[in-house]
Amino acid sequence: MGNKQMNTQLQVEHLSKTFVLHNQNGVRLPVLHDANLTVGGGECVVLHGHSGSGKSTLLRSLYANYLPDQGQILVRHQGQWLDIVRAEAREILAVRRHTVGWVSQFLRVIPRVSALNLVMQPLLELGVDGLQCRARAEALLERLNVPQRLWHLAPSTFSGGEQQRVNIARGFIVDYPVLLLDEPTASLDERNSMAVVGLIEQAKQRGAAIVGIFHDEEVRRRVADRLYDMRPPQPVENRP
Repeated sequence: MGNKQMNTQLQVEHLSKTFVLHNQNGVRLPVLHDANLTVGGGECVVLHGHSGSGKSTLLRSLYANYLPDQGQILVRHQGQWLDIVRAEAREILAVRRHTVGWVSQFLRVIPRVSALNLVMQPLLELGVDGLQCRARAEALLERLNVPQRLWHLAPSTFSGGEQQRVNIARGFIVDYPVLLLDEPTASLDERNSMAVVGLIEQAKQRGAAIVGIFHDEEVRRRVADRLYDMRPPQPVENRP
């Protein structure tokens, strides 16, 4: 793995990923080729590139939703370097619980579970006192302008923007050392987008390493310390 700077929280080395389209005569679609990225604590790196350049594939690989064909994803987990690509399932679960947070565009709605309990859950699972979890969840929901009358309702009937704000609160309730943000402001108006920007800036100040996708130019300008340019490789067909 080599010597890492003390501040580095996440390092991607020679990462490649190809999808095989079995319903299209086995066409091989390379989506990542030799991606290399280092992210330090306190910085936000924004993945930049056209649609199809592999931004989502890289982000999902960092969260172990996709298994790359080759390369390493090294994350500093509880004082040790762990390669996500080769980690066991139990190690992935521990990383997701303690080290790497994920905020997507969509809330996975759980029937009959209130918005407040959904937001509290990741912190409760770490053994934090229930009253402390509740206070932090309420503060986040208030900061993200989720009306108090909705806190005790299941989010299945909420608007898209309300669900997204619940999702963001859930993603930020734990002070994860690494945060992965997939279009967190996609369905939000300017006021709520700026509330999310404030949360990102606060996470950077406490030392979080952040990787994100943002199509909103103003949000990207506000949060990005640097851009990581994604250049898609060309598809290669299987030949007889």
